[in-house]
Amino acid sequence: MTFAWKQAGLTYNRYLAVAARAVRRSLKDDKRLIAERRGESDLRFAKWTNGKQGEVINLADANAAAAVTKANAPAS
Repeated sequence: MTFAWKQAGLTYNRYLAVAARAVRRSLKDDKRLIAERRGESDLRFAKWTNGKQGEVINLADANAAAAVTKANAPAS
């Protein structure tokens, strides 16, 4: 017997994210707002060169900038 999330083509982590979002959305407004804030993540990274930390960059901003750059690049 395979699990429903596997049959749907989801990874276990993605399945958990979907389930958590469904639970958060089912809560009353005051509890829902607190739970939604807890569910947000803010990832940052920095490139290290020669043992020195570079600028700390928000991952979402970096991904958005990379997508714009890729969209504007000429097709080869």
